[in-house]
Amino acid sequence: MASDASFIEYVADVARLGDRLTHRKMFGEYALYVDMRPTAFVCNNRIYVKLVEATAPLTGALPHGQAYPGSRPYAIADELLDEPGALQTLLLETARALPLPKPKSPRKARVR
Repeated sequence: MASDASFIEYVADVARLGDRLTHRKMFGEYALYVDMRPTAFVCNNRIYVKLVEATAPLTGALPHGQAYPGSRPYAIADELLDEPGALQTLLLETARALPLPKPKSPRKARVR
């Protein structure tokens, strides 16, 4: 079951991060970016936040699981939809602990 665009909008509204929170559709699911850092995934309308050492106190009580078969474990943050401040803090702290993605190298012109 793919995630709904309306659920992504709901998560963005609850997180109250404005333009700092963006998303990209990937294989029917979504990646969430905070300050251009891939911070979480939404799969089957569930929020999977990357586990980083810096946020262990924030994710310790959350259930953990795989976003998709074979993925690394993530914190499942669905219950934080009822606690907007906690969701916002978790997303911001996770993003702060992650490096910026490497810039993509420019595409070479295709020779025909």
